[in-house]
Amino acid sequence: ASSHHWLLAWAGLELNMLAILIMIMKPKHPRAAEAAIKYFLTQALASTIMLFSSTINATQTGQWDISQMTDKYACTTLLLAMMMKIGTAPIYFWLPEVMQGTTMTTAMIIATWQKIAPISILFMTYNHMPPKIMMAVGIVSTVIGGWGTINQTQLRKLMAYSSI
Repeated sequence: ASSHHWLLAWAGLELNMLAILIMIMKPKHPRAAEAAIKYFLTQALASTIMLFSSTINATQTGQWDISQMTDKYACTTLLLAMMMKIGTAPIYFWLPEVMQGTTMTTAMIIATWQKIAPISILFMTYNHMPPKIMMAVGIVSTVIGGWGTINQTQLRKLMAYSSI
């Protein structure tokens, strides 16, 4: 298998999720447990959608290579999955709550490091993604991120809205 195989990409994203879950749950506080559950459920659903998308594409093209993502429906569902993992609009609702329930260090990691892998998958499949949907997601994310920071007094929620 190459580094462009869907199974390896999925496994990498899952290992990434499991590593940050430990950091989220480290403080023995009910808020941390709630944040970990919200993070896990959102990321697990996004991973399931990603597997569904790659299976659709493999059925249509016969390829498990990320660069062979050519089916329109598979591209759209992959975009949905990556939007969930990154926390962009319209699927950003989990991000401020999860970041508020973690430590400052963990919140910074979620706002930055955890987004690198899903964004790299989007870059690898960018040529096949629907441009109008990506443009709309970018504009709506910018507007919601800006509006969410207005009158925000909690630093971690401010960081969350800034990273949408």
